Amino acid sequence: MSHDPDQQLSELRNAIDATDNELIEIIARRAKLTAAVGETKRALKQPLYVPERERSLIKARRSKAKEAGLSEDLIEDVIRRIIRESYRTQTAQAAATSTQLERPVFVFGGKGALGARLVSQLRQTGYSVTTIDKDDDWPDKDDLNQAQLVLMSVPVNKTVELIKQLPPLAEDCVLADVTSIKAAPLNAMLEQHSGPVVGLHPMFGPSVQNLAKQLVVVTHGRQPERYQWLLDQFVNWGAHLHEVNADKHDDAMGWIQAMRHLSTFAYGVHLANEGVDIKELLELSSPIYRMELMMIGRLFAQNAELYADIIAANKEQFASIRRYLQQFSAIIDDVEKGKKSDFISLFDEVSQYFCEFSGQFLKESESLVQLADDQRFKHQ
Repeated sequence: MSHDPDQQLSELRNAIDATDNELIEIIARRAKLTAAVGETKRALKQPLYVPERERSLIKARRSKAKEAGLSEDLIEDVIRRIIRESYRTQTAQAAATSTQLERPVFVFGGKGALGARLVSQLRQTGYSVTTIDKDDDWPDKDDLNQAQLVLMSVPVNKTVELIKQLPPLAEDCVLADVTSIKAAPLNAMLEQHSGPVVGLHPMFGPSVQNLAKQLVVVTHGRQPERYQWLLDQFVNWGAHLHEVNADKHDDAMGWIQAMRHLSTFAYGVHLANEGVDIKELLELSSPIYRMELMMIGRLFAQNAELYADIIAANKEQFASIRRYLQQFSAIIDDVEKGKKSDFISLFDEVSQYFCEFSGQFLKESESLVQLADDQRFKHQ
């Protein structure tokens, strides 16, 4: 290596470039192996995501990194990113869990954002899918009677109404919905259909590339043994299922969706009304506040009617939201009056409420903050 500092730096950079190219070749070789794994999984009808295998793999790579004197967190981040990409390539290789692929699937609202995503997933796996949307004629009763699955993916304020219009279905046909509230649609399906009924709530948006590690909430209805194949299909696609009572689900959604969405919406409206320069905010933002702005912008990049329906469907939460507004007003009054000790006392009280979750959330958010930093400079 040259003794000239400038020449030495150039040589070192060239060596780094060559090493990076070797890394790319290694990752490409790994991608071919994971594609082969996908084909084998399809033959065995194994799921896209196997938590035990991923945990074991990550543990082994962290141990290897430690032996090599490398940051274990760094290697875990790299491996997880590569694994995410392998899930994307394996998605098309998912196996059908139904044994009656000759029977059709009907998706009401199949051209909507979420409906289209599920239709694509079903077709890619080998199912024969017919979509019915608001301007389409309904299929003949005889055709619907042949269905193995009728899936309702329509606006939440139309779901119960459309369920009640369904003709009699085959006794083993699965009737399911994917709306964001569960009690009312589930009860309507149980009244309308005497066969297997299940409520589902996919907790992901239509932009996801695959269902690996995505959460799907399950609210059981009737004859679970007859719709187990549908649950197995989501697991095969890589999803994680969480079973919960419909009423408990709707109560939680009041906080997760109505409260959060309305707060985000109001914050965005306030920024717009105040004429705040978003570009300048971004330039001066810490990563965590940049993430908050991202979440606000994300909401306004999506369907207004969808969010209006979600918030309106959670009327039980309105009283709590009004109490939140009163609390907000009381806190700003105390701060304005200089009651610092009251603020600190309340802060400590709420810290006790969050208990160990505060530390957990702080640790989890650190990786998101680093990612936000990377994304910020990526576009500069």
